[in-house]
Amino acid sequence: MINYQLAVFQTSASKLSQCPPDQGAEVAFAGRSNSGKSSAINTLTRIGNLARTSKTPGRTQLINFFTLGNDQQRLVDLPGYGFAKVPLSVKHEWEKNLENYLQKRESLRGVVLLMDIRHPLRDFDLHMINWSIAARLPVHILLTKSDKLKRGAQKTALLEVRKRLGGEGGLITVQSFSSLKKQGIEELAIKLDLWLEVGNAETHSP
Repeated sequence: MINYQLAVFQTSASKLSQCPPDQGAEVAFAGRSNSGKSSAINTLTRIGNLARTSKTPGRTQLINFFTLGNDQQRLVDLPGYGFAKVPLSVKHEWEKNLENYLQKRESLRGVVLLMDIRHPLRDFDLHMINWSIAARLPVHILLTKSDKLKRGAQKTALLEVRKRLGGEGGLITVQSFSSLKKQGIEELAIKLDLWLEVGNAETHSP
């Protein structure tokens, strides 16, 4: 099992050519700017300020890399999307760089896609899923902020998302998650352990 508490910041990149050497294994966290992405990374690693959270959604515009005790296993925090107050041309550049990373990064083993459990599968979420499927990348969906719903409503939302995405050839898995209640950490860690096993044969084609 990987000790995620060993996570340390490595570097930031604005495009594929600035990323660390494409070796080992890494998992990327993606989601809308208000999906709770940074909070989930901090909860997983138990390091409160590892991934910076901000009251201004969309502030993070870089791809941030964190190593896990060695240079062969990494977590990657992708730029949040959806609420950033930037020119349209800048958003298009982010989108191009994001697509390049997802489709060309050979060490990328999978994508953790975060969605607010109350508002899942919005347009950008579906774009991310489509990009990942095109690259034959597995996607693990975290339905975040599950503490906002009662247990029955959580289960209903989870089943609805699974049903809607069930025809994607087993590439997509779904769980509920709450950073506030520390719910779902173990399930997430088990998935990441599998993906981050160095030498894992489950790679994707660009």
